[in-house]
Amino acid sequence: MTNLRCDVTSCMHNADKCCCKNSILVDGYEACDCEDTACASFDKKNEAQFTNSYETPNTGLTVECEAFNCVYNEDRMCRAQRIDIIGGQTSKVDGTACATFKMR
Repeated sequence: MTNLRCDVTSCMHNADKCCCKNSILVDGYEACDCEDTACASFDKKNEAQFTNSYETPNTGLTVECEAFNCVYNEDRMCRAQRIDIIGGQTSKVDGTACATFKMR
């Protein structure tokens, strides 16, 4: 499990900069830097939804990873001790990124 911090506050799974899912998927098959990655588990928060009221933040979730060029990718799983997902108020998956990505 990875300690994940998420600043994508427009995602419905974000609560207090933590993700409420049990696992996420980071895309970036041919990524060479973090801008080439994305959180494929991003779901835009509904305009009427102010907070995530039905899920509990999960700081130790599983992170599946398709960024094969990242040093932390081992058998499609992120092995970084800490991962940061960035994207702020984006409305699209491609507005998110894994800031922890590090090229092999």
